[in-house]
Amino acid sequence: MLYTELQPVDSFEVKLAHPFSAYDRQMLTLFYQPLIGPEAISLFMTLWTDAESKEPQEHTHYYLMNMSSFPLQSIFEARISLEAIGLLRTYKKKQEIDKRSFLYELLPPLDASSFFNDPLLSTFLFSKIGEQPYRQLRDRFLEKPIAKDEYQDISRTFLDVYKPARGDQAMELTAGMQFQGKSEPPGIPFYVLNFNFDLFYNGLSDQMIPKASLRSISQEMIAMLAFLYSLSPLDMQKVVMIAMDENHQLTEEKVRKAAAEFYKMNTSKQPPKLQSVFTQPVVDEEPKENMSRDEELLFYLEHTPPKEMLRKVSKKEPFLVDIQLAERLINLHKFPVGVVNVLLQYVMLRNDGKITSSFVERIASHWANKQVNDAKTALKLSREEHDQYMKWLKEGKQSTPRSRKPTREEKVPEWFSKRDKKNKKSEKPDDFNVEEERQKLLKELGIQESEVK
Repeated sequence: MLYTELQPVDSFEVKLAHPFSAYDRQMLTLFYQPLIGPEAISLFMTLWTDAESKEPQEHTHYYLMNMSSFPLQSIFEARISLEAIGLLRTYKKKQEIDKRSFLYELLPPLDASSFFNDPLLSTFLFSKIGEQPYRQLRDRFLEKPIAKDEYQDISRTFLDVYKPARGDQAMELTAGMQFQGKSEPPGIPFYVLNFNFDLFYNGLSDQMIPKASLRSISQEMIAMLAFLYSLSPLDMQKVVMIAMDENHQLTEEKVRKAAAEFYKMNTSKQPPKLQSVFTQPVVDEEPKENMSRDEELLFYLEHTPPKEMLRKVSKKEPFLVDIQLAERLINLHKFPVGVVNVLLQYVMLRNDGKITSSFVERIASHWANKQVNDAKTALKLSREEHDQYMKWLKEGKQSTPRSRKPTREEKVPEWFSKRDKKNKKSEKPDDFNVEEERQKLLKELGIQESEVK
């Protein structure tokens, strides 16, 4: 509940990391506002104005509610948006029982160059405002090149103009003091702990890729690209393979482009969008009394995370690929949790405990066309269309090229049948060259001969 996080009577003070400029205001308005919205920027501007007063002042959050005309809920959501984007740090005073006090430290926005070079921020801005406005914004902040070779530097140095003064009284007056100064913008607070670097590095070692080639790429960049494009450690291995040149050299720019291309080929041609995952904690819904068996099942499917459902059905820890499939159905295809649980459970029960991605996606496509939005509808449709789904499953198992047989045989003349029997023993694909076909396959997959030896 909101009152556990923030109340109108809670007090706060504001601190500036350093004095901001008109350039910072442009960055906030043109770059950050499309991402976090006008309410968050309005809160930042209000706190900025308050922090510029000569004497630090303490206010309650009633003050912010009156100044902005926002309800407390909107102020809190704006605050966490500023925290997440790297514009605000919030500190809570320790050992306070009767009341809570906060310190809001405003942080400077990134400059244009840093913003465009940040894969998360630049991609989300592009997806938010579109290609043409993005190009216009880029061109607005481009630095006009100057032909410096046509000029000669004639600037004087300090010693050319001034003589050094004697005495250290000035240094004594300021020794040990802390002053306001311009600090580097910290950017987005991003953590790399959720990325499995052990699996990532081990896989690259197996493919004879030296770790020295990865020293030019920071772990933060790898984890950030994986988060941005929803890529697993195995996917990131493929991205690195695509980005690496013939000399096993890597640059962050090549890795960024390779990740974007991999995303386009395997997920979507549209850039990923920024979505808020923060929700206010609510009291867990309790199951009603005297529920029927179907009602209990529906309640379980609607209120259980897919990972937990997979663990319970299989009675073991689910594989990462199955978890990622569930996440893709929820995040990319916008299926509710209950619908995803019904789909995965149905496939596991009908496919001998196995989750086949192609089978899942075929049913998911059918449900998307039918606009299935809840577990009850999903259960009903899975029962009504059971025969069709089993037919799809059977077709999928028989779709391997080697085992496929023609479903219809054309009638042929009798002499041709006898000829076929006569020459059956002598038939042999003399023109089939195994090594030649192997080389063709390697070429189609883009695999070098040295990689398979």
